[in-house]
Amino acid sequence: MALALTGCAGIGPGRVTRDRFDYVAAISDSWKQQMLLNLLKVRYSDAPVFLDVSSVIASYTIGATASVRGEYAPPGRGDTLGAIGVGANVEERPTITFSPLAGEKFARSLMTPLPVSGILYLLQAGFPADNVLRACAVSVNGLDNAYGGRENARAGDPRFAELLRALRAAQRAGVIDVRQKSPKDREAAILAFHPTRETPEAARVRELLGVAPGTRELEVVYGAFPASPHELAILTRSMLQVMADFASQIDLPERDAREGRAHVLDPGEARDEKLFPSFLRVQHGAAAPADAYVAVMYRGIAYWIDDRDEPTKAAFSKLMFMLALTETTGATTGAPVLTVPAR
Repeated sequence: MALALTGCAGIGPGRVTRDRFDYVAAISDSWKQQMLLNLLKVRYSDAPVFLDVSSVIASYTIGATASVRGEYAPPGRGDTLGAIGVGANVEERPTITFSPLAGEKFARSLMTPLPVSGILYLLQAGFPADNVLRACAVSVNGLDNAYGGRENARAGDPRFAELLRALRAAQRAGVIDVRQKSPKDREAAILAFHPTRETPEAARVRELLGVAPGTRELEVVYGAFPASPHELAILTRSMLQVMADFASQIDLPERDAREGRAHVLDPGEARDEKLFPSFLRVQHGAAAPADAYVAVMYRGIAYWIDDRDEPTKAAFSKLMFMLALTETTGATTGAPVLTVPAR
């Protein structure tokens, strides 16, 4: 019994490291699988469903038993009996709580347009300007972005693609910056050009935005068109629109495309791959490789992202990060709806 209890002595502090990283890995993998599955659902005009892991409570029970039993009999008697028994048991009973994304929370997270300030904070944090605006913007100062969703699909304005390239070049050169309009107003943002350095990329950005040469600051506002020469109007997508555009980049199995099981863009709606390259490259087949970055089964077909496809992995991670950013700070969470004890 002493040996058994010695083996169980590490259950307290010793389980912290093992449990923490095991659960983190499991939740991370399930989050990726949920996102890929929902992209496929949107691709096939199904309703996406998100189930958040609200809490994980792991509890353990330790038990031990010991017994000695015997009977004495005279020498030569075969009915002499004796027994010694030792036992120990350890039980793990984690309780995992899930909360579905529904109702007001669903509308706020997926259907509300992304805040302009949030997009610009991504730029300020160093995210590439071309990737952020390509994923999150419907239009910038009247220049239309490409969109592959079923509703309002469009090929995109070539000048928008040129604007993305110019913004990215200006960002690399350090001649544009995003900052708050004032410390008290965190939602108002300014796109500022370097006061002393001028580059061809910065000049081209102004030209494409339709602002006067030498303009140093543009107030960023939400909308399709600017109301003044000193505004940068960005019409943002909702998270559901972002997902629809990403989903449109998933190639369909030949049978599903032929039978009309999912929406296929008309030639006039299809974007130019050179101007607006795809973010995602999702492969499909009978079975996913064991080392896939993420893989799910949908409609009897395996879909996966290759672990060696770094650009797709980066774009997929940014998509999940953007979804996390849509949560409103300080919003209350409802009571858990489903609690599953894992045995």
